[in-house]
Amino acid sequence: MKNITRKHFYRRAGGWIVTLALVYCVFTGSLFVMQRHLMYFPDPTRFNPQEWALKELEPLDVVSEDGTPITSWYRPALSRDKMTIVFFQGNAGHLGYRNYKVRPWLDAGYGVLMVGYRGFGNPGSPSEEGLYMDAQASIDAVRAKGVPDGGLVFYGESMGTGVATQMATEYNAAALILESPYTSVPDVGADRYPLVPVRLLLRDQFDSIGKIKDVHMPFLLLHGEMDQVVPIKFGKRLFDAANEPKQAVYVPEAGHNNVYNLKVQQIVLNFIGKLPTDALLNKPN
Repeated sequence: MKNITRKHFYRRAGGWIVTLALVYCVFTGSLFVMQRHLMYFPDPTRFNPQEWALKELEPLDVVSEDGTPITSWYRPALSRDKMTIVFFQGNAGHLGYRNYKVRPWLDAGYGVLMVGYRGFGNPGSPSEEGLYMDAQASIDAVRAKGVPDGGLVFYGESMGTGVATQMATEYNAAALILESPYTSVPDVGADRYPLVPVRLLLRDQFDSIGKIKDVHMPFLLLHGEMDQVVPIKFGKRLFDAANEPKQAVYVPEAGHNNVYNLKVQQIVLNFIGKLPTDALLNKPN
């Protein structure tokens, strides 16, 4: 009788193990197939600066390396000694939702390039390599207008910090500013899903921690201490790995999406205002 009971228990336990294994495999497989839908949340509406109190911006139409047409938005600097701030948005919405960030830069006379991404009001679907190509095409278009590398400031928010960091390894810009950054997407994913082999599944890595050592320019990091999306520990690790000169601002009681308050806005303006302008003043007319 005991042997029958034991066999019945083993059969039931084995059945549960098989069921759990199947559920785990289906769940993991779904994450792999749907990963880009879980990473990017674009608003497909074409950004219209007029509707977002950014009427100064004009379309900058470019073609990425793979042939994807992209519209970015640009206003040149109002004076020769002003930097051009290149803005890389996060993974959701469109550029209009960031109007409160670029408005002070425009008012201060800085040039502003809001980089358009594929899938975000542009043709195509977002991916790591695709966003890099979109950023390169937009930056190169501004350089062709006479803005030197040393007159560019790269500003990335959230997912866009990975794009900004990659661009900082490719162009000798004046500075890099990262808001709510991560070390890499797999690091954040593994922290959130510890039982899933995230590092093996993710196609888009955005490995900023592996690239930051190759960035040699003034660096400003901004992070909310209460960030639940990208915990501040990732920002601190990235900051520790970065080269000097560097500055970190950790904002008390700020989460992931409310770091850029009036105080931080002034810190950003002061940081940019202290950058050397030799590259701008010495460029040919």
